[in-house]
Amino acid sequence: MPPLSQKPPSADRKLESGVRLGKTLRGKAPAPALERTQSPAVDLGRTARRLRESQNLTLADVARRADISSAMLSRLETGRVSPSLETIVALARALGVTASALMQRVGADDGGAQLIRAGEGLETVRSGTRRGHTYHLLAAQRGPRKIFEPFLVTLNNRSEVFPGFQHPGIEFIHLLSGVLHYRHGRHIYVLRPGDSLTFSGDIAHGPERLEKVPIRMLSLIIYGNEDD
Repeated sequence: MPPLSQKPPSADRKLESGVRLGKTLRGKAPAPALERTQSPAVDLGRTARRLRESQNLTLADVARRADISSAMLSRLETGRVSPSLETIVALARALGVTASALMQRVGADDGGAQLIRAGEGLETVRSGTRRGHTYHLLAAQRGPRKIFEPFLVTLNNRSEVFPGFQHPGIEFIHLLSGVLHYRHGRHIYVLRPGDSLTFSGDIAHGPERLEKVPIRMLSLIIYGNEDD
């Protein structure tokens, strides 16, 4: 299982006891409504705990199903660690939901907008990714169908093996820094800061050579609607 990166928990905000929205009891000012945190790890952990408790499952029950330790699950539920993509999928299966349902409240507020602060995107591990390739998920969708995934990708000189990816939909990448030789099918494209590349995801693609590191780029995968 890929390593889990440590994340500091955010403070849990609750309504004050004895206060209802729009009313004041015993002279106290109304407390603000429960807000989303600015930590994706905390948001995901809260959702996982709510789903577990709604099914009357113990930490041990879910940890055993997800093949992780109870201590690790406890740290995940309190937002002290950010799980890998594989762990998110395993935890979702253990809770009987989809991964998107588990992550639907990550970074979201009541208005539907999602704000991810710099450096707080959920770090994920894509299948085939090697050491030195870092993917931070910048948004998590609501609803059962995945339409898009935006990533902030960082590549550095520790990268020795460049994985090839294939997936449904269209991918758009925009290079922010560095110089990258990017492979799509039999073609190699040299990308410099400000360059963009759009291509079909079902054709094998990925970094071919890191000419100037560190390399940072935005990657947006658009899956579209399968019913179209």
